[in-house]
Amino acid sequence: MASPSERFTALRDQVDSGLQALFADAWPDRFRDVLRYPVFTGGKRVRPVLTLLAYEAVKGEGSDAGSALPAAMAVELVHTYSLVHDDLPCMDDDDERRGRPTLHRAFDEGAAVLGGDALLTEAFRVVLSGDQPPAVQVEMVRRLSEAAGYLGMVGGQAADVGLGGPVETLDALVRLHRGKTGALLEVSAVLGGLSAGADAEQLAALQAYGRAVGLAFQLADDVLDADEDADEDGPPSYVKLLGLEATQARAAELRDEALAASQGLPYGDGLAAMARFIVDRDH
Repeated sequence: MASPSERFTALRDQVDSGLQALFADAWPDRFRDVLRYPVFTGGKRVRPVLTLLAYEAVKGEGSDAGSALPAAMAVELVHTYSLVHDDLPCMDDDDERRGRPTLHRAFDEGAAVLGGDALLTEAFRVVLSGDQPPAVQVEMVRRLSEAAGYLGMVGGQAADVGLGGPVETLDALVRLHRGKTGALLEVSAVLGGLSAGADAEQLAALQAYGRAVGLAFQLADDVLDADEDADEDGPPSYVKLLGLEATQARAAELRDEALAASQGLPYGDGLAAMARFIVDRDH
């Protein structure tokens, strides 16, 4: 049996192959380059791999996770669009991402805005290209829309740019990250279950799992970035509010919540390994 890292790599490669097939017909040709540039920057593909693992948690590792590939690709497209827009001069004004110039630096700001718009729009076309029954596809679109929109990721980003005022309390920080980071991770797990025909109990377990790892992911990030974010001008973080040890402890608690949720699924070992990876990673 493949190790967790080997399995994650195989699933990531499956996602990359699917993404490679996109945008071949984009016009003008230069816009094709704009669309492909941020999609292939060496990301870990945590969200789409999580979708495929959630599918396997219901169907088994030997099943054809290709049925969940459109949903997996869709969440990665939404995630990528959010990074493109986060990097813009009017947002975080970043010059590099993963060691490469950000999209608006590699091309220009207008191309980056349009590229992000196109990636988001394409996500919904892709999620509808699967072989699930129409009612299931409608539910997948509803869930993804809610997670990506003002009730989820974009709402969290709005709080992050200060539209809700200073983020000075733990409750405010948790609410921000439940939206900005957690919502898309949570829906990644749910979409995998929907793709697999999960029943209500299995979907509830997947949602509980996704909710736990969604917040644990940010806590683990804050631990990794503790030194970088320590100064007063750095972003609000759990380490600043709770201290390093308490942040690590809370991340471990959330990991254990995710592990407990994975035990309620027929084949949850892959999800359990992902929960451990998210909390225990060193980069």
